Amino acid sequence: MIPPEIPPSSDPAPASRAGADTPLPAYVKLRARRNSAIVVVSILLVLITFLFWYQTWFGRPLTDQEMTRYLADTSVPHKTQHALSQLSERLARGDVAARRWYPQLLALARSKEPQLRLLAAWAMGQDNHSEMFHQALRGLVDDPEPLVRENAALALVRFADSAGEPQLRAMLQPYTVVAPKAGAVKFRLKEQDAVSPGAILARISPGEDAKPVNVASPLAGEVAHLLAKDGANVSAGDALAVISPGETQVWESLRALYLVGQPQDLEDVDRYARGTPHMSERVRRQAETTAQAIRQRAAQGKG
Repeated sequence: MIPPEIPPSSDPAPASRAGADTPLPAYVKLRARRNSAIVVVSILLVLITFLFWYQTWFGRPLTDQEMTRYLADTSVPHKTQHALSQLSERLARGDVAARRWYPQLLALARSKEPQLRLLAAWAMGQDNHSEMFHQALRGLVDDPEPLVRENAALALVRFADSAGEPQLRAMLQPYTVVAPKAGAVKFRLKEQDAVSPGAILARISPGEDAKPVNVASPLAGEVAHLLAKDGANVSAGDALAVISPGETQVWESLRALYLVGQPQDLEDVDRYARGTPHMSERVRRQAETTAQAIRQRAAQGKG
């Protein structure tokens, strides 16, 4: 059956007006508000992420007022680290105006925070004409923290001072991590795992009522050997693991020993000159060059 024709409206609305006065359904309005909220939240997330990155990025230029404040107030360590990083760059450029912060830099070299002492040691090495820095670095070469000792030893080379030579040699050797407390040890890493400074190597549980203690690797490198059984009870001072040195550490040591190396360093230097696993050809060539320089100095009576 053919449906009957629908008679035209007596007051047809133009297409441009059709629905113009018709209210939108509630679900359409809700969807629009929801989409707007999503857009706003997305923009805020991007903005907050950018602001956080910008505030914590060490490349962000600091004003002189910020430098002074961050070097004096260490309550927010990453801000002081930011200032030390930029101070190091300014000293490397020979910026004489940066000398105004030398007292703060020397104070930070005595800080209780290892990261601040580490960066202070590196910054002081950028001005090898300062006798104050020279003497401060001689003290830091015996710091309890390995990375601080390393930075101090490397910085002393800029002063043509070989006082850090034993530490430079130690940078070529494996490092043994010991238990800070007695208790049951549970390893978080296994042999041949890569480690970075501060990476949690193991956790020691002293007892039921005592809080577990994290054992962190002080250096970058690789877990060469685990010296205790997982779950075993250890005493304070017991050897837990051996960390083989990382490439950057070896490379920096070899470059420094090229200038101040002694005959007693040759055993370790020659080992890298013969080639070692996980080290690049660049390291092997530098070791060859360093060994040659040490032998030449020894032959000339300058060792």
